Amino acid sequence: MKRKSALFLAVVMGISLLTGCGGTSESKTDAKSGQGTNGVFTGELEKNVTIRVLENDTAISKGYFDELINAFNEEYKDKGITAVDANMDQYLDLANDGPYGYGPDVLYQANDVIMQYAEGKHIYPLPVESMECYKEIPKTAWDAYKTEVDGNTYYCGVPINVQTAMLYYRTDLLPEDWQTTWDKDGNQVPDMVENWNDMYAYSLQRHQEDASKYGYMKAIYDVYFSSGFLFSYGGYVFGDNNTNPEDIGFSKGEAEKGAWVLSQLASAMNEECIDDTINTNAYGKLADGTYFATISTPDVYSTFLDELVMEYEKEGLSTEEANTKAQENLVMTTVPKLPKSGDLSEENPELIDAKTMGGVNGYAVSAYTKAPNASLAFVEFAASYDMQVKRSEMLGVAPAREDAAEQVGGVSQLLYQNLEKGTIVLMPSIQEVAQIWTPAQTFFTDIAKDAFRSESEKKYPDITSMKAGLESVDKQIHDAIFTLK
Repeated sequence: MKRKSALFLAVVMGISLLTGCGGTSESKTDAKSGQGTNGVFTGELEKNVTIRVLENDTAISKGYFDELINAFNEEYKDKGITAVDANMDQYLDLANDGPYGYGPDVLYQANDVIMQYAEGKHIYPLPVESMECYKEIPKTAWDAYKTEVDGNTYYCGVPINVQTAMLYYRTDLLPEDWQTTWDKDGNQVPDMVENWNDMYAYSLQRHQEDASKYGYMKAIYDVYFSSGFLFSYGGYVFGDNNTNPEDIGFSKGEAEKGAWVLSQLASAMNEECIDDTINTNAYGKLADGTYFATISTPDVYSTFLDELVMEYEKEGLSTEEANTKAQENLVMTTVPKLPKSGDLSEENPELIDAKTMGGVNGYAVSAYTKAPNASLAFVEFAASYDMQVKRSEMLGVAPAREDAAEQVGGVSQLLYQNLEKGTIVLMPSIQEVAQIWTPAQTFFTDIAKDAFRSESEKKYPDITSMKAGLESVDKQIHDAIFTLK
């Protein structure tokens, strides 16, 4: 297939330039009709077609994707449409594989991935305003998939769930005296899961009592999670609401306070926080009690739960008993508040809301599909109230639909509220975001390493040097985008 003539590829790519999500003025497509001069979304379903759907690995392994596929196929069995697993890597490269027919018809990805495909015109703009889910999804979620071309607004994906950092912890690992010693406000919520100062203090205490045990553990080098600490004190990725790559803001405001917080947290961990070790071990380590708490995304709740169930079964509980106990003791909640000062040892600190980097995962339709209307029907079905509720129940994710979030309740509603009030900072959807990871990761790695270096060897020994380090990160990112192209 990849030895097709260059002429054929040029024709295919030429068509995509006219019909993809970044369509030119010759192919006007408004968000409501979704119909340009090519008339892609006519509303007439293609007959006798098979829709290949690329899904999230967790949704597949936990059985949700089978539920979705089976329900859709039952609904459309009389219309000659069948959906199947695309059976492709979750992180396929649609830009390179799509033109050769290797890509899926429908793909589920994070907003930043989908919108980079949009810039290359590899996906279609969708008639979102005519979709049943449109009014149930907040504007902030839709904005993650919005692009403007020649003064026209296009939406290139349908939001399904909100992703961001969540705190996971075990209630059965709390100290016995937590209600008297670790609940100063008497609200029946442990202080250490409400603010980072108490989490830091408890982490030190737990490790001092047993050198094999830790409190909070997380890979500091992980930019997705660590950057939220910078955002909480005024940092950002790009200016103009993450649309202006000329303005890089990891060092802006008092972002160095966030770096200081990370350095203090690292000092209560072990050297596994320097690389990805904690991220990969977290499920088992939380389950066996080595870690009290960690941070991850909502979509892996079921993985944490499964590990804890297995641990309880090892202790002699039946599967039913283990399930019940695991659901009682595993808690997923929003991240703790931060001290305004950045000092985790401060007593009675003034607290501020913590910000987190987040994203909106959703579905998009490939510009290379031969069945765009049938593909759109699948996306609408997957975005329905019933399927979003089921996805949340099976995977623990937070639905993007307001009505589904209300039905699921709990953390989903909290995430929805945080998205609305701006404490969840959505991942930039422009292609320049690809240049932020290496410089920021290098900085966070050194912050983690400093916790295990002698004073004379520390790269960032004080908050002033941390500010300078973040300014260097900004410059490196700017150079990677504009100078080193």
